[in-house]
Amino acid sequence: MIAGLAPFQGPFALGHETVARVLEVGDNVSHVKPGQLVVPAWHVACGTCAACASGRPTGCTTVPRNAMYGLPTGGDFGGFFSEAVRIPFAGYGLAPLPEGVSDRAAASVGDNLSDTYSAVAPALRNAPGADVLVIGGTGSVGVFAVTFAKALGASSVCYVDSFDPECVELARGLGAEILDEVPRGREFQVTLDASGRPDGLQAALNAVARNGTCHSFGIYWQDVSVPVLSMYMQNVTFTTGRPNVGPVIPDVLALIADGTVDPLPVFSDVVSFEGAPTALAQGLRKPLVVRDGY
Repeated sequence: MIAGLAPFQGPFALGHETVARVLEVGDNVSHVKPGQLVVPAWHVACGTCAACASGRPTGCTTVPRNAMYGLPTGGDFGGFFSEAVRIPFAGYGLAPLPEGVSDRAAASVGDNLSDTYSAVAPALRNAPGADVLVIGGTGSVGVFAVTFAKALGASSVCYVDSFDPECVELARGLGAEILDEVPRGREFQVTLDASGRPDGLQAALNAVARNGTCHSFGIYWQDVSVPVLSMYMQNVTFTTGRPNVGPVIPDVLALIADGTVDPLPVFSDVVSFEGAPTALAQGLRKPLVVRDGY
């Protein structure tokens, strides 16, 4: 959005991810108090409608369709680069930061970390010990997917990324097998597309083993062709969509707290709040913006 590649006309408040400090609470909020550090979900949801009750808060019927922070597609709720943001339905959309988890480690829990966990954890529950393929190319998401796949019991994790050498080295350090491309004929029970490119998505779909799954994290601004016949013959389950992170934020925070995952190495730079506009305009891979005194 900052680079002008997304079809949204500014100006508007940016920011999907944060660890925030509570300034005030409403009369119906009892689980957090002023001064406490918290993690808000990127989406706005009530927590009580049928969609929220089924664990799908991105379809909340109480708030406008597509309501979120950082993008005014469903109303203007502000963004997490703002100095202060109001959180409606805070009893559902706001999780306290547990003791032992640093604010910096939890900075991406409200979106990218929980997004990848939401895809990887169910896939490995359904196929314990599966071989996993991650196709990267859009920065941190692919590396977070490797992190969770390794932590949650994948037999092997392969990583393909010809666009970001830093992410390749991060994935290698996490124990992933690094491939230049997906070998013809090699199949994986679980594949994850974090490429943001049509050829990456197609490669992920073509590499799924029989009865396997593929999830795409990428946002494609135009229609993309997919190998439907191959998917049909292999009985592939394909998923994509805006991540329902609110219900899983406590699970992700628990994995950070007990040391199962460590997100900190994925951040590329630490920049000040005042220096954020300049740093973000440079296109840094995954900067961590920190306010002085917090």
